[in-house]
Amino acid sequence: MSDAATRHTRLLIIGSGPAGYTAGVYASRAMLEPILVQGIQPGGQLTITTDVENWPGDASVMGPDLMVRMEAHAKEMGTEIISDHVTSLDLSKRPFVAQGDSGTRYTAEAVILATGAQAKWLGLPSEEHFKGFGVSACATCDGFFYRGQEIVVIGGGNTAVEEALFLTNFASKVTLIHRRDSLRAEKIMQDRLFKHPKVEVLWNHTVEEVIGSEAPRGVEGVRARHVETGEITEIPCKGFFVAIGHAPASELVKDQLEMHNGGYVKVEPGTTRTSVPGVFAAGDLTDHVYRQAVTSAGMGCMAALDAEKFLAEQEGEPVTEAGAYAAETPAAE
Repeated sequence: MSDAATRHTRLLIIGSGPAGYTAGVYASRAMLEPILVQGIQPGGQLTITTDVENWPGDASVMGPDLMVRMEAHAKEMGTEIISDHVTSLDLSKRPFVAQGDSGTRYTAEAVILATGAQAKWLGLPSEEHFKGFGVSACATCDGFFYRGQEIVVIGGGNTAVEEALFLTNFASKVTLIHRRDSLRAEKIMQDRLFKHPKVEVLWNHTVEEVIGSEAPRGVEGVRARHVETGEITEIPCKGFFVAIGHAPASELVKDQLEMHNGGYVKVEPGTTRTSVPGVFAAGDLTDHVYRQAVTSAGMGCMAALDAEKFLAEQEGEPVTEAGAYAAETPAAE
């Protein structure tokens, strides 16, 4: 096409977390010259994670620093990284067509989806009303606004415990509310939480309402209800952090690819192949079990190798099982 706003590539990578950037590294090394579109949150969820303690080779690394290094690595290998957000994707025919928020149209022979996941919300009208005015889903983004204040966190997994512990750096007190009587978080995280003098845990409660002032708009507390007795407790706080998990960012492909487990893109076991040939999925978008940076990176590698094999087959090149070009063409029988 002569249209200056259309970019064609053999491989388009959508998303820029560990899965997307690792796919970029491997695809570039396979000479696929991929284009990677970063999305709304370049670097993904790790950019809002302070301390990562489970990335192999780094006993402790700041999430944003790790993502800056991954981006630089992908770029160094030859990935073209574009700051844009894909708003629609047509997988009905090849080449696949992605529309960018910038106005650029991307066409591609193969696509790797690495759009990750986003924070879930409680869905309360009062929560929506105070979003950005004391209600947040990102402690590392907003924690410093609450120096010397009381804060409430809701959730029971690793995210909730990590956020609660991080917020103790600023808050005078952190109350963690959980609807059950035990946490799902890793034991080492739980031990840290229970030992912390600034943290109090409120078991068997859910949050019914966020309460606050209107002029200026701001959170003043939450109403929590006991799940068995129904008794209401009001907890004063200036910040309310929602940490109840994440949902896969699969809106782009919801009517085009097979999904399962509430919106995760389904892949063929042991591969990253989706229900549409030439479309591959990696990372938190497809993984409802592990959801770790290291497993996302591993899937990014798999997706690039799967895409390389697919493209080689389409172009009539002999391929090996590992997804690399075969050294020589097998002799005819």
